[in-house]
Amino acid sequence: MGSGFSAYTCCSLCPRACGADRAAGECGACGCDDTLRIARAALHYWEEPPVSGTAGSGAIFFSGCPLTCVYCQNHEISRGLSGEPVTVQRLARIMLELEGQGALNINLVTPTHFAPHVIAAAKLARGRGLAIPLVCNTSGYETRHAVEMLSEVVDVWLTDYKYVDPDLGMRLSHVADYDAVASSALARMVSIVESRGGRTLGSDGRLLQGIIVRHLVLPAHVADSCAVLDRVWEICGNAVDISVMNQYTPNALCADRGGDLARCVSPEEYELVLDHADALGFDRMWWQESGTVSESFVPPFDNSGVLGPELR
Repeated sequence: MGSGFSAYTCCSLCPRACGADRAAGECGACGCDDTLRIARAALHYWEEPPVSGTAGSGAIFFSGCPLTCVYCQNHEISRGLSGEPVTVQRLARIMLELEGQGALNINLVTPTHFAPHVIAAAKLARGRGLAIPLVCNTSGYETRHAVEMLSEVVDVWLTDYKYVDPDLGMRLSHVADYDAVASSALARMVSIVESRGGRTLGSDGRLLQGIIVRHLVLPAHVADSCAVLDRVWEICGNAVDISVMNQYTPNALCADRGGDLARCVSPEEYELVLDHADALGFDRMWWQESGTVSESFVPPFDNSGVLGPELR
């Protein structure tokens, strides 16, 4: 896989390796051709405290996603059906604009299928004075090579770890190899961060370098949640922060289908998963209060902050 824009001609930027000629206008498994599209660029206050703090994270939401999770709350953009086309120069300018608004970092939300654009823009912005960390906010479904590519500009990994059970991964995200792929990617993230000195905090408590592994607890799947925590502990131990989330909220598709995914996680289910994380020995764990719903964390994808002047 090429690290430059040639990577779009026979795309293998994500583990699906669909081979689409995105440079010729063909859409890949991510739902996008090679036109960089962004649906929102604004301060975001709902990440973990070391990422958002009180000032907010400079979140850039990219259109499209290699996964097709049936419960996705960002479905407006995850299939590449929204967002405005932008250039590398505009993306670099957006990063600098967010820094100027006081963002603690630049939070790249699902960026890998646009990795060549993102890397070029980040380098351009760095050359013009961008001084805050870059966060890669990912589903965890990444190739090792993609992790290595992005690590050229990424300081902090904010990565999901969704499933261990391959049947669950296939049923909910249409990938049976999620665990194998995510475990390999996470191990590579850890090795890269450790080679650079490990977890580093700023004087204000922001994460300057490191990894936060997120896991969204799903209703009726406590056993798999505990297996995910076992896997993360096996790979990372306390080299990472862990974020155990209870914000699952049924989207319209899940509500219509009925079954377990038509309800929220019960307090009892969530407590069982938190207890398991404690028993494993995680030193740094983030959790959410009861009653949290994911809709509270979904901003309007109204192209805020996307259009404007390019970096000259």
